[in-house]
Amino acid sequence: MVLYRIRVFGIVQGVGFRPFISRLAKEQNIFGTVCNKGSYVEIFAQGEKKILDQFQQDILDRAPERSDIVNLEKVERSSSHVFESFDIIDSEKETGAIFISPDIATCETCRNELFDLSNRRYLHPFINCTACGPRLTILESMPYDRERTSMKDFPMCHACHVEYTSPDTRRYDAQPICCNACEPEVYLVGEPCIRGAAAITRARKAIKNGSIIAIKGIGGFHLCCDAYDEIAVKRLRERKSRPVKPFAVMMRNMDIVHNQCIFEHKKQEKILTGHQKPILLLRKKEHFQLASSVAPGNPKIGVMLPYAPIQMLLFDYPDGIEMPDSLIMTSGNPSGAPICHTDEEASDMLLGKICDLILSNNRRIRLRADDSVMDWLHDKPYMIRRSRGYTPLPFSLNQTLHGQVLAIGGELKNTFAIVRDNLIYPSPYIGDMSDLRTLTALKDSVLLFESLFECTPRLIACDLHPRYNTTAYAKTLNTPLFPIQHHYAHILSCMAENQYSDPVIGISFDGTGYGTDETIWGGEILQADYHGFLRLGSIEPFWQFGGDAAAREGWRVAVSMLYNLCATAEEARTYAKSLNLCSDQEWKTQSILLENNLNGIISTSAGRLFDAISALLGIRRKSTFEGEASMFLQFAAEEGELMEADSSLPLIPLKKESKTGRFFLPTFEMFYAALQECIAGIDVRLSAYYFHIRLADSISNACNQIKEKTGICTVALSGGVFQNLFLVRLIESRLMSNGFHVLTHSLIPPNDGGLCLGQATAAIVHLNEE
Repeated sequence: MVLYRIRVFGIVQGVGFRPFISRLAKEQNIFGTVCNKGSYVEIFAQGEKKILDQFQQDILDRAPERSDIVNLEKVERSSSHVFESFDIIDSEKETGAIFISPDIATCETCRNELFDLSNRRYLHPFINCTACGPRLTILESMPYDRERTSMKDFPMCHACHVEYTSPDTRRYDAQPICCNACEPEVYLVGEPCIRGAAAITRARKAIKNGSIIAIKGIGGFHLCCDAYDEIAVKRLRERKSRPVKPFAVMMRNMDIVHNQCIFEHKKQEKILTGHQKPILLLRKKEHFQLASSVAPGNPKIGVMLPYAPIQMLLFDYPDGIEMPDSLIMTSGNPSGAPICHTDEEASDMLLGKICDLILSNNRRIRLRADDSVMDWLHDKPYMIRRSRGYTPLPFSLNQTLHGQVLAIGGELKNTFAIVRDNLIYPSPYIGDMSDLRTLTALKDSVLLFESLFECTPRLIACDLHPRYNTTAYAKTLNTPLFPIQHHYAHILSCMAENQYSDPVIGISFDGTGYGTDETIWGGEILQADYHGFLRLGSIEPFWQFGGDAAAREGWRVAVSMLYNLCATAEEARTYAKSLNLCSDQEWKTQSILLENNLNGIISTSAGRLFDAISALLGIRRKSTFEGEASMFLQFAAEEGELMEADSSLPLIPLKKESKTGRFFLPTFEMFYAALQECIAGIDVRLSAYYFHIRLADSISNACNQIKEKTGICTVALSGGVFQNLFLVRLIESRLMSNGFHVLTHSLIPPNDGGLCLGQATAAIVHLNEE
């Protein structure tokens, strides 16, 4: 008889791993124990050596579907003790790399049981098993056991306890186990007598009748209404102050999705039906039938499938109500605030203001987790918002590093990250820090993450901007700060995701970021590695007048550029009037700022350049949400490409600044070319397409010149502008044809939601160098 001690590292908690080991051991007549150590699962296995070697291989080959084994260590131990059975023993805490399972969508077996009249969990809104259900959002501390989750509030009934302790059941050691005979339960907030089936039926009836309801899910509340009901959708837009930004839609099943949307890649279907169940951006079919206000003017729609039992019951319930097959499912929050996750928050912020009814439950959400959102590039996902289903899966740096760091993230689309040695754990999506409630959510989430991952940071990475709320919060933590320049953090996030540490040419394009020269950057070309960066080039600087309004109103930037390009103010005014850029009163107000150099800043913002072009072409003068003008400029360009457009435009030369040697992309020449096309009456869709071509050609030209001087052949694309996949493809094709290796994002967003990964990388490398 031989005794092995086997340690298994990875996602091996909350996925039925210990029950799997127990069944496998008994199947092979192996004796011993399995224990959750917090940072890994430890197995003592006693038996014949040949059988134990097969046991080890079976652990790797037959591991539970939701697990992810990162490493397996085996050591032969000498012991006089003879085990007589194989047991799951009590969890113990031990330091080391920690892996926590994300929340997992309801599995197909549980879904079948949910609608099986003979099953004792028939219509149970919280059905789950070892392969599915809440994980991160109910977790209070490690190791992952029921007494350290929100489920500790609900004692198991006898039948559940039998399943929980029986190795032969699907719910053996399933921590969130429950059934109709034991809590939690659903109810209507404010109407305590309406619970269970009556509450679900009331909610379904309200949706059917055109009401807006809030529904508590896995990581927070959704706002829900009939996606076919134009009146209801418009009412939701008015109440949420969201005139244009697309709403996500939950569709009953894949048949409905196929009927409404186009799948351009087979892997998209696998992602949509997989255990993460994100919101996936899909192209609408020509006969798209949902309300036009769901995603007005947008060729794509954000689609997800039901991933929690309560969502499945909203679509299908034996109460005689015929429900629509598609429901709006947008984040349950007022504009700017974090997603609501308690009854008190939902009552205060949503009831009577945005929604008419709240369907909630008494299972506490310990950590907010909004839905993940992804687009698609080539044959893989392209994350826009990384949250439920994906966090807190870590990213691993391909270096031997030691230490603990907190990366506080950006001011917009905030996520933060915890670093333990070479593993970086990004948080779920938090939100925009301009709202005090979001800042409070950030503080609460950081405290919980530090506890879960047993992290006491020696260094806190933050944005270089001295007046960000995130920076102010970081200063209160009494830990040394390590400020990271915004655009450098973007490039590092792309490098870290791709596990690439050699020098790159970094193309970092977004709205704004604080520069090392204390000016506003936004369209930067950097030479970068994990140790630092050089600013080699940028968008040609231009003036923005109007303060914060200029970030929302692209016409202001367009007028400023006209003012710079034209020989006289009157000539600029004439163009502005003929192009309907602004009213006479708007011109008067803006011209006072321009003539007197008031409330203006110098900027290299790529985002504002896109806004200016969008306004110039009459596509969007103003934006009601971040990126709106740029997004609709992209849509116009995609249509322009289909109009047999000439893509071989004359290359506009780069410019060079004599003082610093930095080169400039020809901002004003691109704007002037679009102006001439407007004057000539060229279709705005063609002009939008030509702008994208000119920008891609200029970036490619810049990279070629840098390669000649430095020999660097790898380019990293990051920043919010690169949510524009049309531009990504144009740049990528040009660079690859010139022999470049191009790094792009996939499972971390290119926007500010990915900044924490870059900040974390810079900080942990610096800590080790220090």
